[in-house]
Parts: sequence; structure tokens; C-alpha cells
Amino acid sequence: MRLQLLPVVALPLLIGILFYGPSYAIADTDPNDASALRVMYGALNSPGQLTKWTANGGDPCGESWKGITCSGNNRVTEIKLSGLQLSGSLGYQLASLTSVTNFDISNNNLGNQLPYQLPPNVQRLNLAGNGFNGGLPYSISQMTSLRYLNVSHNQIQGQVTVAFDSLSSLNTLDFSFNAMTDNLPQSFKALTSMNKMYLQNNQFTGTIDVLANLPLDDLNVENNRFTGWVPDQLKGFVKSNGNSWNSGPAPPPPPGTPPGSRLNRHHKSGGNNSPSGSGGSGGDGGGKSGIGGGAIAGIVISILVVGAIVAFFVIKKRSRRSSTDIEKHDNQPFAPLASQEVQEMKTNQASSAPSVKTFEAPAVVNLRPPPIERHKSFDEDDIAAKPIVPPKKVNTAKINARQYSIADLQMATDSFSIDNLIGEGSFGRVYRAQFDDGKVLAVKKINSSALQNPEDFLDIVSEISGLHHPNVTELVGYCSEHGQHLLVYEFHKNGALHDFLHLSDEESKPLTWNNRVKIALGTARALEYLHEVCSPSVVHKNIKSANILLDAELNPHLSDCGLASLIADVDQALNHNTGSGYGAPEVAMSGQFTIKSDVYSFGVVMLELLTGRKPFDGGRSRSEQSLVRWATPQLHDIDALAKMVDPALEGLYPVKSLSRFADVIALCVQPEPEFRPPMSEVVEALVRLVQRANMSKRTFGVDQASPRGEADAQDYEP
Repeated sequence: MRLQLLPVVALPLLIGILFYGPSYAIADTDPNDASALRVMYGALNSPGQLTKWTANGGDPCGESWKGITCSGNNRVTEIKLSGLQLSGSLGYQLASLTSVTNFDISNNNLGNQLPYQLPPNVQRLNLAGNGFNGGLPYSISQMTSLRYLNVSHNQIQGQVTVAFDSLSSLNTLDFSFNAMTDNLPQSFKALTSMNKMYLQNNQFTGTIDVLANLPLDDLNVENNRFTGWVPDQLKGFVKSNGNSWNSGPAPPPPPGTPPGSRLNRHHKSGGNNSPSGSGGSGGDGGGKSGIGGGAIAGIVISILVVGAIVAFFVIKKRSRRSSTDIEKHDNQPFAPLASQEVQEMKTNQASSAPSVKTFEAPAVVNLRPPPIERHKSFDEDDIAAKPIVPPKKVNTAKINARQYSIADLQMATDSFSIDNLIGEGSFGRVYRAQFDDGKVLAVKKINSSALQNPEDFLDIVSEISGLHHPNVTELVGYCSEHGQHLLVYEFHKNGALHDFLHLSDEESKPLTWNNRVKIALGTARALEYLHEVCSPSVVHKNIKSANILLDAELNPHLSDCGLASLIADVDQALNHNTGSGYGAPEVAMSGQFTIKSDVYSFGVVMLELLTGRKPFDGGRSRSEQSLVRWATPQLHDIDALAKMVDPALEGLYPVKSLSRFADVIALCVQPEPEFRPPMSEVVEALVRLVQRANMSKRTFGVDQASPRGEADAQDYEP
């Protein structure tokens, strides 16, 4: 009887396994995608409108989280969260969402700086209407699949630093209703698929010539500060009111400009019936436009004659190989300049240095390098003795910065007068430079004796000139003449953070708590960019308060980025950081710098901001000389923490904000590198700190820099 009942009892269980069991197996979302969405949910302040979302556990694909679309292999492919009144931030793991092709968070209340990490393979990116400020994240430059980009109706400011060279698939771009400034990027020329571009209501300057040959169907550049002329290709088509256009006749186009714009190709009657852009088709098409038989015969005869001449000289040159009379060898008019060499000379950029290819080509065909008339000052022994300069010298063309002469910089600095000396660091002295146009810049004179490989200077400059971030000091120009190597940077009149904290006189006002948090956050964003956006990552190796420059509004700008690789014996040149309190423990032991050692040094800078003390102060008692050793044990003790705070603040700080600031420091200065957080997590923590403070200000109307006695209301956490 039992044997007969068993199948009956087991049948429902079996049906349940068949119908419900597979649903759990199928519903397992990719772990990286699920983790990123959970972090995003927490960063968005866990909003109730995101139904089924959770910060712990949960299965986005299997449980159909709101706004989430998945593929058959349980990868998240779309995130559409438009118009949900979301606030907070987007988290720090968006870069792991590698299968997301549509990312739409438009029309929410995410009013802070755009995250630098975004889904890397996205095709549609809509960030419009969120009140985002700051600059565009440079990581957009690497989204090679991007087709649609909309950041309109935000508060995005400053120059567009995104490089569009790799975004040839982008067909719609909307920058409208922001506060973007400066000229349009020249990399717009690479947007060969661009159909719709909306730039209206910004503060762009310069001309729009860079747009002339794009295949546009719609273009709006109204209400900017454009000057010059509207290109002929765009007249009658572009919406361009509200600019200062020149009404006179336009100058002739530069040589090589195509006669017609690709813009006109969209005015066609049917498909791609007219493949030739601006050349005539009509009745002259077909055979009448071809090459005649007489022309072909002429070409063939010319080729034969040229071939005979070349063969004659080759045979003649081989017959003279055994001759020792080099002077006769020199007088051959065509001998060293083979067609391959001529082509190589054409491809080289114009340079004041001798052409290196002139010497390489004869060596390849196993001929003795002849003295060429263009280099009469070189004899054969000179050529043999001097090493061939690597072709990478040609990288000068890739430098996105102005080239100055020594004379220019001498005039601007009054011959590097001591009166214009504004600082001296690990790499050399820095001078204030006033140019004829009134512009003030900073000139860093690199110590030539410390250069590891002076011939690599231009390569390093090329790399540095590619660093663009609001919190990284911008490279404006360079100079490499007569054995001198100089870098020209933007000038920040408020000087270094070190001076504000440690050299302030009685008349200067101390930094408020708000400003200290802002400086920490901006510097963290700079390091996040260097570590996690740049590819390969840039290890700074020299993080200290003296390398954090402050502009007129006390925004931080990290200097000396990318310079460490210039210096010979970096360990010896920079290990003074360890002795002065900035260096990570592992650097003192191994001399190896990593992004984790940068995180440690940043934590020390945060300690400076918190306490107002120097990282190492030999004037204090032995137990307090090292700031990290003295402060670390007290970072989680609220009473001890209150005694550590910079007395210059006079108690004007919120207690909970101070405690959270100390928590971030404690993570950054962990003795073991593997326990230190990535800079994206540091940025996220500091952003949350600022957001909570701002929320408290809105809730209670209390100034953030309130006395400690008023901090309870200030630090309310909903």
C-alpha cells in the first residue's frame, strides 16, 4: 500500500520542482551586475519608487526590478529610470555593467557631479535634466559604441574635455542648456556619423568651422558666444541666432577643404543614388569621365622609362660597391634616396632635429651610410658614433599643448628672477610668468641633472597633455631647447594647500570646515580620475599638500601629475615623502609606488586638513612627531577626535561630519595596502558626507559651519 501511495504523494513535489525549481536557477543575475545595482540603490538613498530593488540580496533579472531589462544570459542590458524623482548619486560600480547598452536616468534630482565611471559599452546615454554640475566625465571618450548622448538641461560647466576621436558611431549629441565654455573641441571632426547636434544655450566661443563637414541633418547653436563666419555648408540650415557672427564676406577656405559639405547629402531624392559628394554626376557620368586610351598608353610608357632609369642607377651603384672612393659615391644624385626613404621622410613631422630616417634607410639595405649634402656638418664617423634617435621623437605632433621658446619664458619670468620664484619641489623650481597678452602662468623648470632619460621628455609631455580633469592642474605648454626642459601650467593665485594650513599669517583667514571637505573631495576626484579613468592608470607618487593648488574659489587642483616617470632614481627623489610623513609603509621598505600608496598619502593630506598639523613635525614631542602614528589610534574616539581638530576652526564644525571624515582617513592610512579602499569608494564616501550636510541645512536651515553646540540638529540623518 505504501508503495502505491508513494508516487501519488511525490507527484505534487515533483511538479513543484519541475515548475518552480528552474525559475530560481534561471533567475541568477550576473554577480557583478547585481552588485552594481545594489550599490546604486543604496547611493540613491533606497527610494521606494524603485520597486523590488534592495541593497542586500535580491535578483534584478529574476525578480524584474523596476527599470531593469536583462538578456537571455542574465546580463543587465538596459537601465531606464527616467522621471522618478530620484536623488542621491549613482554609486561607484557602474563600470562593471559591461552589457548595458541603454542607460537613461534623465529628469531626476541627482544634482551633483557626474560619476566618472559609467557603463563602458553603452549605446544610448541619457543624463538630461538632473542638475549635474562640474565637467563631463572623460570616460565618455572611451565609449566606442556610443550612438546617442544627451546631457542637456544640467549645470555642466567649463571646457569640453571629452575626446571624440573614437566616437565615430555617435549620431546624436545634445549639450543644450548648460554652462559649457571655450571653443568647440577639434575632435568633433571625427564624428563622421553625426546627424543631430544641439549646442544651444551655452557659453561656447570661437568658430563653428569644425562642424562644417559633418553629415548633419539638424544643428542648433543658438545663444552662445560664437564669432567668425557661418560656414557656407551650414548657411540656411543651422539655427544660429544669438551669436556674434561676422556679416562681412568670409575668407577663402584653407587649401584642401572639400568644395561641398557632407551636410547637403541628406537633401537627396532617393537613397544613396548620388555617391559622389559634390562632384558632377548628371549626364557626364559613366565612360565620358574615364581616362582615355592615349593617357593610359602615356602612363605605361612613363612607367617603363622610369623603371629603366631606376634599374640603370641600381646596377651602377652595385658596380661601385667595391670602390673605396667615397667622394665619388657621394656625387650620385639619386643613390641614397630610394623611394621608401622618400616616403618615410614625407611621413615624418616637420622638426628642427635632423631627419633620422635619412640614416636608417641605407643601413637597412646594407649600404655604407653616405654623407648627404643636407648634413654637411656630419662626417661618416659622426654618423657611426651617434646613436639613431628613436622615431618616437615624432610624438611632438601628439602634444596637446603650446610649444614655447626659451626666449619666450625668459621674458615672461624676467630671466627666471628670484622675485618670480613661487616654489621649489621634487622636480625643480616654479616661477610666475607674465606674458605680453596679460596672461599669468606658472613655469616649472625641471632639474636636468635629475632627468632619467631626457630624450623621453616629449613623450612624457604628450602623456601629461592628455590629462584633462577639473581638479588636475592643466598643462598649457612646454619648452625643450638647449638642454633645458620646462613645463608651463595654469596659475592658481591662492597657492598651495600647505601654505594655507601651515604658513598662514595673522591676517589670513583659516580654511572653514566646508572648504576643507571641498578640498578633500576635489583631490579625491582627481586621484579617482588618474587611477580608475586613465588607461593605463597614472600613479602620482608624490601626493602632499604642497602639490594641491587652490584657485580663487578654493577649488583644489592636483599638480605634478604624470611627472614621476621623468625623474631618475624615483625612490631616492620621492622617498623623502616617507621621512616627511606622507609615504606609505611599503614604499619605505620596497621603494615601490602603487595606486594604494597614493591612497595612503591622500589619507595623510586629509589628516592635515583635520588637525592643521604637519605630517612630520620634529618640533613636537617624540610621541606626536609622526601625525599618522599619533592620530590613528584616536580616530574612532569622538572625545579624542574633538581635541585633535585644528584649533583654527574654533569649534565651527559639525560633529558627525567630523566623525565620518575621520572614518575615511582611517581606511586610507591602513598599514596593509590591500585594506585601503579604491579612490572611487573614497569619493563616494565624501560625496555622501556632503549630501547629508546639505540635506540637514535644507531641513533645519542651520549653517553647516555651526558651533559644536548646534551640531545635533545639523547632523540629523533621516
